[in-house]
Amino acid sequence: MNGSLMSAGEVADLLGVPVSWVYEQSRRGGIPTVTLGRYRRYRREAIEHWLEDLEKGTGTGALPRAAGLNA
Repeated sequence: MNGSLMSAGEVADLLGVPVSWVYEQSRRGGIPTVTLGRYRRYRREAIEHWLEDLEKGTGTGALPRAAGLNA
């Protein structure tokens, strides 16, 4: 495995969204998540790839317009 795992707070900071949004998307399967028991973690590479797919229009999930991440 390349890279370390990120917390929901770190992902929220990276994306400019609330932590609650990250957890909600994790539960819905809208964002790549690694589940470790009751903990949710995120690989930075997977998040970056997911964002690239969203920008190309080939990914799933919806980023809030307020975060400035939707085209």
